[in-house]
Amino acid sequence: MNILIDAFGGDHAPLEVIRGSAQAVQELGVTVTLVGDQDKIRACAAQNGIALDGMEILHAPAVFDIHEEPTTLLKQHTDTSMAVGMQALRDGKGDAFVCAGSTGALLVGATFLVKRIPGIKRAAAAPVLPTEKTPFILIDGGANNDCRPEMLVQFAIMGSAYMENVMGVHNPRVALLNVGAEETKGRELELETYTLLEQAPVHFIGNVEARELPAGAADVVVTDGFTGNVALKLYEGMGKFMAHQMKGNLFAGFTGKLAALLVLPKIRALTKKMDYKAVGGAVMLGVQKPVIKAHGSSDGTAFFNAIRQARDCVAGHVVEAIAEHAGKPAKERTGGK
Repeated sequence: MNILIDAFGGDHAPLEVIRGSAQAVQELGVTVTLVGDQDKIRACAAQNGIALDGMEILHAPAVFDIHEEPTTLLKQHTDTSMAVGMQALRDGKGDAFVCAGSTGALLVGATFLVKRIPGIKRAAAAPVLPTEKTPFILIDGGANNDCRPEMLVQFAIMGSAYMENVMGVHNPRVALLNVGAEETKGRELELETYTLLEQAPVHFIGNVEARELPAGAADVVVTDGFTGNVALKLYEGMGKFMAHQMKGNLFAGFTGKLAALLVLPKIRALTKKMDYKAVGGAVMLGVQKPVIKAHGSSDGTAFFNAIRQARDCVAGHVVEAIAEHAGKPAKERTGGK
């Protein structure tokens, strides 16, 4: 299995990309193709004592600037590491693509270069988030601000396929993010989606409120991209807030520091559970090959886990599972509650 990775996407590229890729080659049994300026990649590896064994380099002389208009990736910036990497993915030179660059440009490339699965109306960003119990997938996490009910139904199908095939969750619980649990709550979008989800080939459990997400109320949480991105950013922000508050309160004064030593193992376990590096990134579901959006500030560990996530998507046949149900009327589908 060969994973293509944008060597110049993210705040700490290319060094942390190379570090994560080297670890992936050693521990995951995959080959990695680093996409980017080959001279800069080789020089960075040499300066930091990193062997490029098991890694290939696909030369791309330019880097896509996150401040550029995303659609310019298709014509004005075809020589960038992001564009070259996704073109290579489409041409069968790799099994999946990992990138920590511009989310908007990555979505454009995934949609128009890699292309959507036939029958899928929109690709969606699907981050995996931690809870008190097991992680859940939020879809859409920000790719599509304006959605129609049938699009949300496809998001539910795609999210279910990922949770079952990659995360190993049998018959994942699907919930619709809403302002109340009653089926009469929400805008016209939620009301119509609720009715459609009852007939969809997923284990639909009804509406879920945002306050229930950290408790693990569902395995797949479905919403439009605008609402999903607001929920995602608040989720991330509250995680940082709680970590800072815990650190400030526990380590204040001598007695606080003494008490902190006793609970330090639990604090570390909680911090690890909330760390985005352990997940890797958000998968772009709905396209013909796996595309993973790694966090912009990813370090080597995060890139390693993003590559692992890409490998698991390929091995779990997520694309095939989504394609099996794409575009079919509900009565022709199999599965369900």
